[in-house]
Order: sequence, then C-alpha cells, then structure tokens
Amino acid sequence: MPDRVLRQPETLFPVATGSAAELISAAAYEIAGWRADGIGVYAFSDDSYPAQLRGIKEAPPLLFTRGELRANDQAVAIIGSRKSSARGLGIARSVAESLANRGVTVASGLAHGIDTAAHTAALDAGGRTVAVIGTGIRNYYPPGNRRLQDHIADVGLVVSQFWPDSGPTRRSFPMRNAVMSGYAAATLVVEAGETSGARIQARLALGHGRPVILTSHALQSRWAQALATKPGVHVVRGTAELIEAVDGILSRLPAEPGGEGATTPRAQATW
Repeated sequence: MPDRVLRQPETLFPVATGSAAELISAAAYEIAGWRADGIGVYAFSDDSYPAQLRGIKEAPPLLFTRGELRANDQAVAIIGSRKSSARGLGIARSVAESLANRGVTVASGLAHGIDTAAHTAALDAGGRTVAVIGTGIRNYYPPGNRRLQDHIADVGLVVSQFWPDSGPTRRSFPMRNAVMSGYAAATLVVEAGETSGARIQARLALGHGRPVILTSHALQSRWAQALATKPGVHVVRGTAELIEAVDGILSRLPAEPGGEGATTPRAQATW
C-alpha cells in the first residue's frame, strides 16, 4: 500500500520556505500583527499556556485567543447536538445558568443548538463562558454566531488552535473537541446522536482522565447508554444531581483565585 501523501491544505500551519533568519523575521512580523489585532498567541513552552492542556497528547503547539485567558480556569464543557430538541435546549440553558451562578466557567464549541444555548445562558446569568472554536480566530463559524463570538471575546474567552485566518474543515472540529475536553475539568453531554461530535468528545474526555456527565435525556442514544456503564461517567437527572457531581469534581482541583462567592442555583429542576 503506497504511503499517503500529506497535502498542504491538510497541514495544521502553512508550509513556509526560506532561510532560518527569514522565517524568524516573518514569524515575528506576523505575531506582531496578530497582537496588534487583539489576538493572544501562546506557545506550549510559555508559562501562560493553560496548564490543564499540558497533560493531553493533543495539546496544540500554539493557542490563539481573544479575551481573558485565566490560569486554573475551572470550566465544565456543555455540549450536544446542533439539531437539538426543545427539551435539550431547555436543559442546556438550565445547566449553564446553574453553573454560572456557582462561579463555574461554561465552555462550549459555539455551534448551533446546544452550544449556543449554553453560551447564551451563561452570559445572561452574568457568568464566564469560553468558546473553543474549530476555525481560525479571525473566522466566524457558523456565520450567524458572529455577534455572539464577538461578545464572548469581550467578556469571556475565545480559543483556537488553528492559524488565525483558517476556515472550517471536517478535521478541525474533532481536533477542537480534543482541546475543549482538555481545557475543561469535565464534559457534560446534554443530548447527542450516534455520529455527533459530542460523542467524540465524551470518548476523548475519558481518555484524558476527565469525568463525563450525561443527562438522563442523553440516554436516549445507545452510545450514551453504553458509555454510562464505564468508570468516570456520571448520569444526572436534574440540577441537584448535576451540582453534586460538579462540586465533587471541582473539589479535587486547585481553587481559582477570586473564585469564591458562588451562589446556590435558584432552581433544583428535574429533567
């Protein structure tokens, strides 16, 4: 079987040619341009690179950000279907609001459906949200979430592992899921079909040693039923069980400076 040739469009970063001095000069010029545009650039070797990403094998060599990158950000990823049900959207909003009210960062992928509901509910509750995106940080995907992405950059954080002007590809979103899993202390799946990216992230999270939380609503899918039997997976049936699971997970992490003062969620909903 012939060796597979990696074509330039499939590379993580653009292929450059020239002498070492020319490449260093060009890189410095490009980084200065990104920073002038308000884009943060963090290399794996930097002290400010997120510590929680260092322990996963998919840790990207570079991260690009807009917004506030915090050390020891205590985040829970809320993910699920793009074509979500009304019940799923309601659960995502309830979960995001409850976590935001406790001072927990809500991470998601800025896709339509569950992701958008989670980001929006966290913002509406006055909480912090982090969008881990599958394009370059100068791109907007889906285009309809442009205003939401800009708002998250203003008050939270947008993170990308891709060259700033990169567009979406089939491979970039599973790569995004790996980084989101590594960034978050746990991944919560609201609902997801058999071929959903949420299923990919749940599998990656367990591989990263991160707990996975499934809502009882997610158990409609056979893959979620099978996953629920594995170590490290929690099934929750309402806000009270969710908060109990999240508190147990976060209690084993270093406290984030300034993270005190979280409030109890106003509703103890059952799903």
